[in-house]
Amino acid sequence: MDFFEAQARARRRTARLVVLFICAIAGLIAVGYFSTIAILREFVPQDTPYATAPTSYVETAPDAAPVRSWWDPRLLTGIALGTCVVVGLASLFKWAQLRSGGRAVAEMVGGRRINSNTTDPKERQFLNVVEEMSLASGTPMPGVYVLDKEPAINAFAAGHTTDDAVVAVTRGTLDQLTRDELQGVVAHEFSHILNGDMRFNLRLTTVIFGILVIGLIGRTVLLSLRHTRVRTSRDSKGGGAGLLAAIVVIGLLLMLLGYIGYFFGRLIQAAISRQREFLADASAVQFTRNPSGIVNALRRIGGYAGGSRLQSAGSAQIEHFFFAQGFSAKASLAGLWATHPPLRERIQAIDPDFKPVPMPGVPPPPPPPLVVKNA
Repeated sequence: MDFFEAQARARRRTARLVVLFICAIAGLIAVGYFSTIAILREFVPQDTPYATAPTSYVETAPDAAPVRSWWDPRLLTGIALGTCVVVGLASLFKWAQLRSGGRAVAEMVGGRRINSNTTDPKERQFLNVVEEMSLASGTPMPGVYVLDKEPAINAFAAGHTTDDAVVAVTRGTLDQLTRDELQGVVAHEFSHILNGDMRFNLRLTTVIFGILVIGLIGRTVLLSLRHTRVRTSRDSKGGGAGLLAAIVVIGLLLMLLGYIGYFFGRLIQAAISRQREFLADASAVQFTRNPSGIVNALRRIGGYAGGSRLQSAGSAQIEHFFFAQGFSAKASLAGLWATHPPLRERIQAIDPDFKPVPMPGVPPPPPPPLVVKNA
C-alpha cells in the first residue's frame, strides 16, 4: 500500500468532518435564533420595552399593530454569544475532569502497570515491542499496562502528550497474538499518540458535552416550572400567562436543541474516529514496514470467538480510544455510531487484494502441571 497517500487521504476526510462539526454548531445557533424570533412574535406582548426597539420591527399600515422582523442583529449576537459561552464553560469543566492523563485512564478501566522486571514471558515480549516502537518513533517510553480481566483482543493509548502517555493491551491480546501481530497493534497505538488523536478526541468529547448541557439547561427550566403558580385572572392582564407559555416553549426548545445537537455531534465524532483509525493503520505500516503484522492482527480479531468485545463498563467511556470496536454497533443506526470501521474495510485499505481465509490458531498456553497427591 502507499501509506503516505493513505495518511493524506485520511487527514483530508478528517478535515472535512471537522468543518461539518463547526457547521453543525452554526446550524444550532441559527435554529435557536429563528425559533426565538417565532416565540417572540407569538407570545411576547407588543408593548414591552424590547418591542419598541426600532431594529426589532418592520413597518406596517398606520392602523395595524407592529410586526416583529425576522432579522434582529442584537438578538442573533446574543444567542450566538450565549451558545458559545454555555458550550465553552461546560467544555472547560469537562476538560478539567479529563486532565488526569493516561495513567488515570488505564487504571479507570482496570489496567495494571507492568513492571520492568516482570517474569511473565508474554509481558516481557510486550515490553520489548513497546521499547522498539518507542525508539522507532522517537518518543519517550510510555507507561505499559495490561487489562487482566479482558479476554478479548484489544488495546488503547491514552494521554495528553507523549510525556504522560500509556499503552495498554488486554490479556487476550497477549495470549492470542504473535509477536509480529502484537507489533502491528502497538505501532497503531503509537501513531495515535504521534498524530495527536488523544488530545483531538478529548476536545471533541468536551465540545459535545457542552452541547448536551444546553439540553440539560432546558430540562432544568421545565422542571423548575412544576412548582410555579400563576394566577391567570390577574397575570393574564399583564401578560403573565403569555410569558409563562413563552418560558415553557423556550425550555422545550433548549432541551430539543441540546439533545439533537448532542445526537448529531456524536455521529460526527464517530465518523472522525473512523477516519483516524484508517490514519493510524497506515502509520503503523510506516513504522513497522510490515503490513502483514497489523493485517493479521485484524484477521485474528475477526476469527476469534471473543473478538474485540470488552467487558468492563468503564471502557465504554473511552471506546473511541481502542484498537478495535469494543462494543456492539450493529444496533446503532446501521453502524453510524460505530467508532471503528469494519475489520474488512480496514484490512482492504492496507491490502486491496485481501481475500478472507481462515487464520491458523495460536497454540494455547500449556496447562498447569498436574499435582498428584499420595494417598
